[in-house]
Amino acid sequence: MYETICSPLNYGGLVLKNRVIFAPTSMGLPQEEQAAYYKRLAAGGAAMIIVGDVPVLPSKFGPSLYSKKGFAYYKALADAVHSEGGKICAQLHQSDSDLKAMLKYIPGVLTKRISMEELRPLLNQQVGPYITGLPVEKIHKITEAFGTAAELAVKAGFDMVQVHGDRMCGSFSSEVFNQRTDAYGGSATNRARFAVEAVSAVRRHLPDIPIDYKLAVRQENPHYGNAGVLEEELPVFVPLLEGAGVTSFHVTLANHGELSDTIPPRNHPEFGAEGCFLKFCDQVRKLTHCPICGVGGLTDPDFIEEQLRSGRIDCVAMSRQLIADPAWAQKVQEGRTSEIRRCVRCNKECLGGMMAHRGVHCIYDRKENQ
Repeated sequence: MYETICSPLNYGGLVLKNRVIFAPTSMGLPQEEQAAYYKRLAAGGAAMIIVGDVPVLPSKFGPSLYSKKGFAYYKALADAVHSEGGKICAQLHQSDSDLKAMLKYIPGVLTKRISMEELRPLLNQQVGPYITGLPVEKIHKITEAFGTAAELAVKAGFDMVQVHGDRMCGSFSSEVFNQRTDAYGGSATNRARFAVEAVSAVRRHLPDIPIDYKLAVRQENPHYGNAGVLEEELPVFVPLLEGAGVTSFHVTLANHGELSDTIPPRNHPEFGAEGCFLKFCDQVRKLTHCPICGVGGLTDPDFIEEQLRSGRIDCVAMSRQLIADPAWAQKVQEGRTSEIRRCVRCNKECLGGMMAHRGVHCIYDRKENQ
């Protein structure tokens, strides 16, 4: 009944055992617990797990591929996933937060005059000036680092890399933030240059590695997302990225707005329906023959099978649904769909746990532990 979901796929050069991917998610869990969780997801049948926000430059904030301890952590994640027959992908990213600008908010955060919900828009206000004023020499260092980090990720055991098309790539892409007047600003072609150079660096360092690209799309009328690519600019960006070496596209809504837009609850005014971001995939499908991964409130096996069978998308990425039930893929394959714990898209313990810095969980888990 679910032949397409359960069928293997050549995803831009990497063969996946089925069409189910765990979308990149900032889990906020202790490192050992994170590895155990990824192992559980792989055991539950997910074909590939994308590890979100792997920094391309040495970082003191969280694990780094460049440090002995950080490298060991990422290797442990890869080993955990491989032990259960899954594939693993490193989402390479560079933050677009201005660390110097952040310092002025630290006293307010420490005294709790500024909540974490209030901090996010304050930091987003600094993105434009930071991106616009970034020296060209620094830009070259960052884009080249995508290649170096990709090499380290492969050494740690990752099967694939994804270039994060939000964050710095997305901010350079967006005329909302990018007010540069040099070769990195102005026209859509110029604003694509940072992302193209990042992908090209990965391709130079690793000629045969599959490169996924998280293509963040900005919508107008009504306006959602501030970074990323305007819908009308996709015909410029997609061919340039593919030409640079992208072998698949992970298509979603651009960030730098409310998190409840990119992680929309069921009652969201624009993105409340199942498969809420698939309309962006439809536009990308017209522009490339590369495999496309769809995301956005996907939970229902019947709906997902239909989208895959029609060729609208080639595979599906889920976060909240696999957090609600890590064995979703296995239950689908075994015909036990009535046993699936369906995500109700309440955002209480997933997004809520993330924002409260207690780690991403699910209301089902909380109920079981009460």
